[in-house]
Formats: sequence, structure tokens, C-alpha cells
Amino acid sequence: MRAWVAGVAVLAGLAVPVTVATPAAAQTGTFAYVANFDDDTVSVIDTAGNTVVDTIAVGDRPRAVAVAPDGSRVYVANAGDLSLSVIDTTGNTVIDTITLGAVPFEVAVTPDGSSLYVTHAFNDTVSVIDTATNTVVDTITVGDNPIGVAVTPDGSRAYVTNTGDNTVSVIDIATNTVVDTITVGDNPIGVAVTPDGSRAYVTNTGDNTVSVIDIATNTVITTIPVGSQPVGVAVAPDGTRVYVTNAADDTVSVIDVAANAVIDTVPVGDNPQDVAATPDSSRVYVTNFNDDTVSVIDTTTNTVIDTITVGDSPLGVAIGTVEERIPTRLRLKAEKDKKGKDSKESKESKGRDGLKLIARLTAEGEPLEGETITFTTDTTTLCTVTTNDKGKATCKVRGQRDKDTCYTATFAGDDTYLPSTATFCKQHDHDKPDTRSGLPGQRDIHSPLLSQTGA
Repeated sequence: MRAWVAGVAVLAGLAVPVTVATPAAAQTGTFAYVANFDDDTVSVIDTAGNTVVDTIAVGDRPRAVAVAPDGSRVYVANAGDLSLSVIDTTGNTVIDTITLGAVPFEVAVTPDGSSLYVTHAFNDTVSVIDTATNTVVDTITVGDNPIGVAVTPDGSRAYVTNTGDNTVSVIDIATNTVVDTITVGDNPIGVAVTPDGSRAYVTNTGDNTVSVIDIATNTVITTIPVGSQPVGVAVAPDGTRVYVTNAADDTVSVIDVAANAVIDTVPVGDNPQDVAATPDSSRVYVTNFNDDTVSVIDTTTNTVIDTITVGDSPLGVAIGTVEERIPTRLRLKAEKDKKGKDSKESKESKGRDGLKLIARLTAEGEPLEGETITFTTDTTTLCTVTTNDKGKATCKVRGQRDKDTCYTATFAGDDTYLPSTATFCKQHDHDKPDTRSGLPGQRDIHSPLLSQTGA
């Protein structure tokens, strides 16, 4: 089976402004992100020159990878420590780690970037993650041993391959419920949906075929023979071709979508696993698990034009475009917020002044109006406020706080502007500032074995 299976300042009652510098803008362009299963990293390949431009340390046993539609985030499923690493592509740094309750196998992002769907083969569920908070908000029971997952372009459905019972579960994203179950071939693993949302292609590792599902009726309309032990599958963004990795014979099958037939077979590296196409459909990138490489296929000639050395045991691959965005600066200060005589307060908090948190967001020296600032302390959200015409957002904090309390203001960024954060900590001991630094049952097949590491 596929190896997917296998600057803080401290307040002492004073208003001390704090700014955490935004990282310098990252390289822009189209990048392939490769999860290296055996060295706990992600290789970043610049597709313009087919060179590895960065290597990012992530969680234990990274298996799968997905890129947000706007290219701002990369999500990595770590099988060894039951987590998802969240990478900010502006600096290629891990900015969050999402704890899961089971081993993650595959991950897919909705077209609007708001949700992630993560399969868990060992407990027959799919986790739903809210990307605004990076928390699990729902868990869906599907078929036996779910592995692959893909979301339709309109964001209405998720298709999940269930390797143990030879089915595909269809999830209604509006309700997060299974609305249909489709019988496919033997040991389905990979799944990909065409850009027009009309078909889903499923690799059946046990019988060396690809099932083609009509999404309008959720029925299999044809079955295509491919190479030996197909695992990964990708549809070119132009919708004309489907690429399937065949793990046992070290090839990629090229399927013509109009004819639903194999029109070419491309030799690649040793034990190919996952596959992804560039946005212009000109090239396809294939991870080769056994020789630590990525094969680059020219889709015009269906030949390998480059071989890139990456990390140890590459598995998942996803491609995204990082656009140039404008750096922002977020400043944060706090003032004592005196209660007026008519203010409502509990007996417990009576007589205690609160804090007024004031954030100001600018870009290139000019205030940004109408942007959302989130104020938090620890994992608790205090306020979500929109900036005014001066770029300011204010959050009032009432009640008693712990001796050492840290507050953070966050601007998440968007397609135009880079994210930024600012943090301060209020310390009551001796009223002295203390400055600290901070920044924001399976068949025996050819692929690496399914492992319950970390289960």
C-alpha cells in the first residue's frame, strides 16, 4: 500500500507599545512541497529552476501535504506524532501545530481555504479542521480504512477512499455527513477530482485499475487498466490528462480524460508514490520513495526532464503559487480602562480597572482600514475587531488576570498583505518590566508498509 498509509515587552501597569517585526518577504513563484517521511522535513522545490530552495523541519513521519488555495499556508500530516504542521510560506516556517486524536494519512483543503479534511485509517474517521483557529471542529465516520481525500472545486463534497471495504464515501461539506457510498475497485487509495467537478478518479491498488466516478450521479462509469499497484493520482489543471503513479513498476500512466484511456506510460524513479501538476499543466512532479528523488515530467513530450534529490523517503507532494504581498506592521499598546459609574460589573470585579488593548495596523507607513485584528491571550480569543480609518482596533479586557498574562494582536494577512503580530505580557511582580524576545487488514503490495507508528 502507498506509504501515505505506510519582541515581547512586559507591562507593569503602563502602556508599552510593542511591535513584532514581520519576516522579510519570501521568494515568490510556484513551488513544490515534498514531505520526507524518514527525516521529518519538507523540501521546497522552486519549479522555475527545479532546485531545492529550502528544507523545513516539521513533525514526526510527515506523510501528506496540501497547499492553501492562496498559497499562504502549507499543511503537513505527521503520522508519527498525530499532528498537522502549519507552514507560513512567506518565511517557510512552522507557525502552528494542530494536535489530532489519530494517525493522519491524507489532507485536503477546501477551495475557499476555510477547512481541512484529514483521513484517519486506523479509526475510520475524517477530521474537519477550521483553518481560522487551527482546531478540529468535527469528526466524521466513514468506511473501513480511509486513506485518500479530495474536495470538489465548488466546495460542496469531499470524496474519501476506503481501502478496507473497496468504497468511496461522499461527504456533504455543508453538513459534514456521509450522503453516499460508492463501490469501486480493489483497495482504493488515491482520489482526484477534475477541475470542472464532473468526475473523480480513484486508484485501485489491489487490481491495477482506476475507477472513474460521475459526480452528478455518484456512479462508476468506467474502469481503466493502468500499471502495477497504482497509488497516487492527479488531474492536470487544464482538465485534459490524469497522471497515476504505479509503485510496483516504477512508471506513471497518462490517461486522456476525453477518452478515459491510457495514452502513454512514463518511466520514473524507484517506487513512485505521489504526483502533482503545475498550475499551467506543463509539468508533473512525482515522489520516488526508494531513491529519495522527485521526477519532473514534461507533459508535452511525456518524458522525464529532470530528477531532483530531496529528503529521505519522499511521500506526499503538493504544488502552490506564492504571490508577492505587501509587508505590514502591527503595533500594540495597552492603557488602563477606568470603569465609569454606570458600568455593569460583578461584585467579584468591582473596583478593578480593566485594560484597553489598542492595535494599529499599517502597510508602507499608511493605515489599513477594514482589516480584521484578533486579540488573544493564551488560547482564548478576547475580541475580533475591524480597523478604523486610522488603522486602529480596540479591545477592552475586563476582570482579574493572572500575575503574568500575555496578550497578542494578530492580523492574518490576505492575498494583498502579509500577516503580522504584536505581543506584550503584563507582569505584576515588583512592577518592573522584563523584556523578552519573541516572534510572532491490507494486501502485501510494493509500497512502504502501513505502520501504526504513533497510533
